[in-house]
Amino acid sequence: MDGEKDILAGCIKGKQSAQRELFERYSRLLLAVCNRYAENIEEAEDVMQEGFVKIFLNIKEFKAEGSLVAWMRRIMINTAITHYHKMRKHRYHDDLDDVNETKFEETTWSEAEFTREELFNVIHKMPDGYRQVFNLYAVEGYKHREIAEILKIDENTSKSQYSRARRWLQERLIKLKKSESSPQ
Repeated sequence: MDGEKDILAGCIKGKQSAQRELFERYSRLLLAVCNRYAENIEEAEDVMQEGFVKIFLNIKEFKAEGSLVAWMRRIMINTAITHYHKMRKHRYHDDLDDVNETKFEETTWSEAEFTREELFNVIHKMPDGYRQVFNLYAVEGYKHREIAEILKIDENTSKSQYSRARRWLQERLIKLKKSESSPQ
């Protein structure tokens, strides 16, 4: 199958070859999305598999008004968050008033200071609540109101988690930079 339209048509008809082609074409990208929300790669693979099942079951509902990739990303994000809620019974409920205004050092970073892998590794070590809000806000581009709805938390909690995540991230990046620049 050559084009996305052909693959989509085959998936709607339930053809396994089209489903396999869709999986092969987009699994790496969607695994990366899942990995941002999972504790480890094995959990990300489980979430991705569950997400693909949802994609194949609901592909007839896809309206070609937008991008197929964006539609599948949304399913993967929602699947990852649902998985998180199933696995973790606690939620993060903080009031924004409990968070002091974050004062960041006047540190500027050049684009070449950290590799993509270094940034991913630091972000992946964030506490779960921080990481989810950070990814949804900073990486996926959701608004705090939307994040609150998705995670079933208060909008102020989303804002406070994002503020804390930024502070946490900056502290780790400063430590990483210092460890790289100190003589071994």
